[in-house]
Amino acid sequence: MTTTLDRGAPASGTTDSGRRGSHAVRWWVLVVLGVAQLMVTLDATVVNIALPEAQHDLGFSDGSRQWVITGYALAFGSLLLLGGRLGDLFGRRTTFVTGLVGFAAASVVGGAAGSFEILVAARVAQGLFAALLAPAALSLLSVTFTDPAERPKAFGIFSALSGAGAAVGLLLGGMLTEWASWRWVMYVNVVFAGVALVGALLLLAKPAHTERPRIDIPGTVVVSAALFGIVYGFAHVESTSWTDPVALGSMIGGVVLLAVFAWLERRVAHPLLPLRLVLDRTRGGSFLAVFVLGMGMFSIFLFLTYYLEASIGYSPIEAGLSFLPMVGGIVASSTTVPSLLLPRVGPKIVISAGFLASASGMTLLTRLTLDSTYVAHIMPGMILLGLGIGAVMTTAFQGATSGIHHEDAGVASALINTSQQVGGSISTALLTTVASSAATDYLSSHKPSALTAAQAGVESYTATLAWGAGIFVVGAALTAFLMPNSALAPSEGEPVIAH
Repeated sequence: MTTTLDRGAPASGTTDSGRRGSHAVRWWVLVVLGVAQLMVTLDATVVNIALPEAQHDLGFSDGSRQWVITGYALAFGSLLLLGGRLGDLFGRRTTFVTGLVGFAAASVVGGAAGSFEILVAARVAQGLFAALLAPAALSLLSVTFTDPAERPKAFGIFSALSGAGAAVGLLLGGMLTEWASWRWVMYVNVVFAGVALVGALLLLAKPAHTERPRIDIPGTVVVSAALFGIVYGFAHVESTSWTDPVALGSMIGGVVLLAVFAWLERRVAHPLLPLRLVLDRTRGGSFLAVFVLGMGMFSIFLFLTYYLEASIGYSPIEAGLSFLPMVGGIVASSTTVPSLLLPRVGPKIVISAGFLASASGMTLLTRLTLDSTYVAHIMPGMILLGLGIGAVMTTAFQGATSGIHHEDAGVASALINTSQQVGGSISTALLTTVASSAATDYLSSHKPSALTAAQAGVESYTATLAWGAGIFVVGAALTAFLMPNSALAPSEGEPVIAH
C-alpha cells in the first residue's frame, strides 16, 4: 500500500539529511522530549495531592481551591493551538526551549508563593508555557522519527510516558507532600526542565526557515476565546450546576465560536488550523480517539483516587503506588503494540480493541465495595485499563500526525493535546454530577448512619467508573465506524541547519 504526504510533499524524512543526525542522536532526542512530556503530564495530577496542604498553609477557602487547577487548565487548553502554530512558524526548537524555561520559572514562583493569588498566577503561567511546550515536544518527535522502522518504537515510548505521567504524578505528589512540603510539587519541575533544557540545547538542530512566518490573527483570537469558554464553562459547572447561566453561556458561546473558527479557516490564506488536517479520516478518527481517551482517563485518576483514599483509607503514597500496575500495562502496551500488532491488524482494530479492553477493566472496578481487596478486586482492572490505554494512545498519536507536512506538525500536535484537555474538562464536570447524584440517591433510600455515608461514597465512585466504561465503549464504536484501517503514513522530516 502506498501513501502520500499532505501537499504532495516528498518523504524527506526517509533520508539522513531529514532526520536530525545519526541514529544514536535521534534516540537521545527522544529522551529529551520524553522528560519534557513527563513533566507536563504529571503536573496535571501532582498538584492535586498537595492542594489540601497548600490550602492550609496559604489559608484560602474551599471555593477558591479549584482555581489552582482551573487556572492551569484554562491557559493550557485555550492557547494550545496558538502554541502549536508558533512552533511551526518560528521553530519547534525555539518554542520547546522557551516553554521549558518559562515552565521552570513559573514553577519556582509557585513553589515560593506566599499568597493564593501568586500561586494561581504561577499556575496560569505554567499553563501558558505548557501550551508552547507540549505541542513542540510531540511535533519534534513527529519530524525527527520518520523512518517506518523507528517511528512506531519512538511513538510507543513517548505514549507510555504520556499515559503514565498522570499516575506517576499521584505517587510523586504523595511522596513530596508527605516527606517534604507541598511546595516541592512545584520545585520538582525545575529538575525535569533542567535536564530537558541541557539536552535540547545540545541535541536539537535549528530549523532552516525559507518563508516569512505569518500568523492567522482572527483565527487565533476566535479559537482561543472558544476553547477558553468551553473549558471555563465545564469547570464552572463543577462548583455550580448545569443550569447556571454563566456556565451555560460560556459553553454555548464556546461552541458558537468554534463554528465561526471553522468558517474563518476555510477563507484565510494562512489558516491557524488547516482543515485538511482534521478532515482526513485517519487523523480525524485519531483526534476523536484522544478526546474520548481524555474523557475516560479523568474518571480513572480522579474518582478512583477518591475511592482509594476516602473509602478504604489509603495514604496518598499508597494510592499512588496502587496505580503502578496500570502504569506497567500502559508501558507494556505502548512499547509492543506499534511493532507487533499495529502492522498486522491496522489502526482501526487496535484502537477499537484498546477501548474495549479499557472498558472491561473499568467494568471490573465498578464492583468495588468497602471490603474490596487490592490484589483480588483492584489490580486486575488496573492492568486491563493500562493495556487498553497504551494501545489507544500510541496508535492515536501516530495516526493524528500521519502524513503531515513538517510545517503543520506543530498545530497537529497541539490539536492532540487540545482534544485530550477538552475531553477531560467535559468528563470532570459530567462525572462530578454523576457522582453527586449517585450519592444523593443512595442516601435518600437508606437509613442515615456512618456505614450508609461510607457506602454512598462508594456508590458515587463506582457510578462514575460505569460511565467511564460506557464512554470507552462509545469510543470503540465511533472508531470502528469512522476510521479506515489503512497503514499509517510517516510525516515529512523537517529541514534543519546542521551543527
